[in-house]
Amino acid sequence: MDNTPGYSVPKVWVWDEKNGGAFASINRPTAGARHEKPLPVGRHPLQLYSLGTPNGVKVTIMLEELLAAGHSGAEYDAWLIEIGKGDQFGSGFVEVNPNSKIPALMDRSGPEPVRVFESGAILVYLAEKFGAFLPREGAARAECLSWLFWQVGSGPFVGGGFGHFYAYAPEKFEYPINRFAMETKRQLDVLDQRLAVSEYVAGPEFTIADMAIWPWYGLLAKGELYGAGEFLQVQEYHNLQRWTAQVGSRPAVQRGAKVNRVNGDPSRQLRERHDASDFAAVIGQASSPSS
Repeated sequence: MDNTPGYSVPKVWVWDEKNGGAFASINRPTAGARHEKPLPVGRHPLQLYSLGTPNGVKVTIMLEELLAAGHSGAEYDAWLIEIGKGDQFGSGFVEVNPNSKIPALMDRSGPEPVRVFESGAILVYLAEKFGAFLPREGAARAECLSWLFWQVGSGPFVGGGFGHFYAYAPEKFEYPINRFAMETKRQLDVLDQRLAVSEYVAGPEFTIADMAIWPWYGLLAKGELYGAGEFLQVQEYHNLQRWTAQVGSRPAVQRGAKVNRVNGDPSRQLRERHDASDFAAVIGQASSPSS
């Protein structure tokens, strides 16, 4: 292991705005709005402000699944928040989510708007609002919520831990990459062992637990997240691979994974979603000779 000395921990930490790699321009040790920018409001009851990252995709999958299940009240506008440009620090967004992270949801279906932030909270809120994809009581509900919050607690080790040091850090160091790769593989093994005895993560039914876990661990299993599939030897998790393909074959999941996506294959990008017909534009783009 490379233990080359080069950094001594100071007695008091001081922010260096030049430090931070790819995200140095937006990361600061302070919260709150940095500029005035009201949020747009569309015509649907649910207004989502997000980006097609794994945390954002959780919610668009949920909304598309609700619509596919016949819940017309789940119609939504999905507005793009470009975090690389600092949209999350606009005054309107901070009013919805004081933590300045996507996704954030405003429910305008009632007499007073309701704000919901944090992806796990949004999934629970929508599941309870529409009575779908979350068992109502007992052991089944406890199992679903346990796996949902497993993802909420485990995901930062994959994203802010492994993903950051493997893909985004301005310098590569053996210790943090090894530490977080080990934890990521342990989590993959947790899922693989669970899926050996259960069709879906929380049991025999598709739930918000699957919606939360698939955008992170499913994409990791497909080798699409951080381009780390070979490095992590994801093909060895056979049960996880089976589940990843099964969930990924759902039409609503495929639609949800496109919403607010602005990179990669153009045929898998839908910058904003304001109507179900917007997906036709993606299909047209995919079939265009210039695509």
